[in-house]
Amino acid sequence: MTALIELCDVSRAFGEGQESITAVDSISLAIEPGEIVCLVGESGCGKSTTGRLVAGLLPPTSGYVLFRGQDISQMDRAGYRRYRHAVQIVHQDPYSSLNPTQSVRQIITTPLRRHKQVLSRSQAERQALELLEVVDLTPALDFLNKYPHELSGGQRQRVSVARALTLNPAFIVADEAVSMVDVSIRVSLLNMLARLRNEFDVTFLFITHDLALAKYFAWEGRIVVMYLGRVIEEGPTPRVIRNPRHPYTQALLSAVPEADPEVAQRKHAIELRSANIPSLLDLPPGCTFHPRCPYFVPGQCDTAVPPLVSVVGGGSAACPIINQERIRS
Repeated sequence: MTALIELCDVSRAFGEGQESITAVDSISLAIEPGEIVCLVGESGCGKSTTGRLVAGLLPPTSGYVLFRGQDISQMDRAGYRRYRHAVQIVHQDPYSSLNPTQSVRQIITTPLRRHKQVLSRSQAERQALELLEVVDLTPALDFLNKYPHELSGGQRQRVSVARALTLNPAFIVADEAVSMVDVSIRVSLLNMLARLRNEFDVTFLFITHDLALAKYFAWEGRIVVMYLGRVIEEGPTPRVIRNPRHPYTQALLSAVPEADPEVAQRKHAIELRSANIPSLLDLPPGCTFHPRCPYFVPGQCDTAVPPLVSVVGGGSAACPIINQERIRS
């Protein structure tokens, strides 16, 4: 099966000369139709930049992005239009991603009419009402004439999702799509997104810094862990959660709070050597996690950049000491 989206050795740098930083460094990732892939990591690791590369909002500095096997940079006008219709993005901040001067009616009907998805104003309004119901904004008529400032954060994000659905996308990049809404409604938003996957056959790249959210949303999918622009571990969600192989993934999981006191007591805490994240302007040699890694081996971890290697249970990890017993499973 041809991957729906594939990143082939993609890098993205910003700036020039000594002030240049590489936000995404040699990432290769294939996402099959119908998959849910969660991209996880700390702030500044390159997750959102990767999402924008996938959505065509940024060109790669090197490497290439494939959509259904075709390099998007080599597409003709018609092909690129089909790709941009098929791949949509839901941004992190619903406060700034919606035009405050437009009503919900305008926000949703404008792309429908501009891209000729409907034949008339009345058809556009009917479609807008249907989309609002799909994202659980009911009764839909109550929301059509409202402006973003009249909606809650969760309602705004649902409008953003409805707008993304106007062009019948095959792929949605959800960039921290629930991080700015109240904790109490995050699960309902995640359930709505999961339902869209089943009802509309949408493939998701879900970007988050929270492994607990990744576990909930993508238990039947995959987790890809990034650190300072590189993928350092990836695999089926159950394997990554139950048996993380990279020390960084282990540290992320150890920081997830547990509601059950017995589970929390059994949990193994990872003590990092340093809490400071290296600067992208001055990355350490070898494995970039080694200044913080509790299992650091001088002369082994700080020499060459470790490649991704296959691990038991599926997926891969990039750690020079991955097969040593010191890494807890």
